Amino acid sequence: MMHRNPIATFVLLAVGLVLLLTANLLWGSVPISLHETIDILFHGGEGTTLSTIHRNIILSSRLPQALTAVMAGAGLAVSGLQMQTVFHNPLAGPSVLGITSGASLGVALVVLLAGTLGSVALSSLGFLGNVALTTAAILGSMATLLLMTLIARRVENTVTLLIIGVMIGYVANAAIGVLKFFANDDDVREYVIWGLGSFSRVSGDEVTLFVSVMAILLPLTFFMVKPMDQLLLGDSYARNLGLNIRKARALVILFSGTVVAIVTAYCGPILFIGLAVPHLCRGALQTGSHRLLVPACLLTGALLALFCNLLARMPGYEGVLPVNSVTALVGAPVVVSVLLKKKRA
Repeated sequence: MMHRNPIATFVLLAVGLVLLLTANLLWGSVPISLHETIDILFHGGEGTTLSTIHRNIILSSRLPQALTAVMAGAGLAVSGLQMQTVFHNPLAGPSVLGITSGASLGVALVVLLAGTLGSVALSSLGFLGNVALTTAAILGSMATLLLMTLIARRVENTVTLLIIGVMIGYVANAAIGVLKFFANDDDVREYVIWGLGSFSRVSGDEVTLFVSVMAILLPLTFFMVKPMDQLLLGDSYARNLGLNIRKARALVILFSGTVVAIVTAYCGPILFIGLAVPHLCRGALQTGSHRLLVPACLLTGALLALFCNLLARMPGYEGVLPVNSVTALVGAPVVVSVLLKKKRA
């Protein structure tokens, strides 16, 4: 198959990322000029009352939201690529192992039981409530991740591993349904809002921590390029090349699951980005080499997340739409079109 020029593709992705990052800072319910935005970012933007308001909007809302979208989108995209490679399944995504469901169960236990047993709504606790949500999501997803990593080291058949992950997700969702049945309306509403996903939930010191952790994790993906290329060739061929399949699969699942766990903990379950982006990158580059696909997914995931975040804010509209409503509208047609093209081919 003829490869397209990767340099031109990467240049276009980088330019698009810069433009969308700038648009996320400029556009919203309150428009701010490019000159003033640059002044705020590099010089503090001190001055009039209006400048102070704009400074708070940029530094306390739009910049943290944009940085969160970049890191979350990149992480989910590369995790989706890894899952599709490990399971040889074009419909595999970051949530395929039940890790997202595990995070949701952790949040459901804290949110729904806090009101039922302690008569305290987490939404009324402010910062402490957000910390409790994040901690619960991390614990729930990490518990699921640990279980799946142990299973991956024992089970060699990818189909069996995939089915086990799906079943874990069903069990978690069943438990969440029971908790919802016994919870009060305010707690159910709080949980539903968390489940819609948002890049604006991360703020203050949380942004620094989230961006720092993701900035450490994401470059580690490049160390897995060779094992993922070998896994893509099939188990028999990879084994002949000297690859320890169970160990390599467990390592990829551990890394991917950790990234998904952290993103879900801070942003809620973000759908379709991890599923759609790898297909877009394969179509754009016309290659299966992870040496090219990994950086392409990182850039495209960040770009798509920024685009969805911008649509969710809808410049001129007073309010914010749920991110998952936008990602589904953008991602679902992409996945369907790619699968139809493969079928015709």
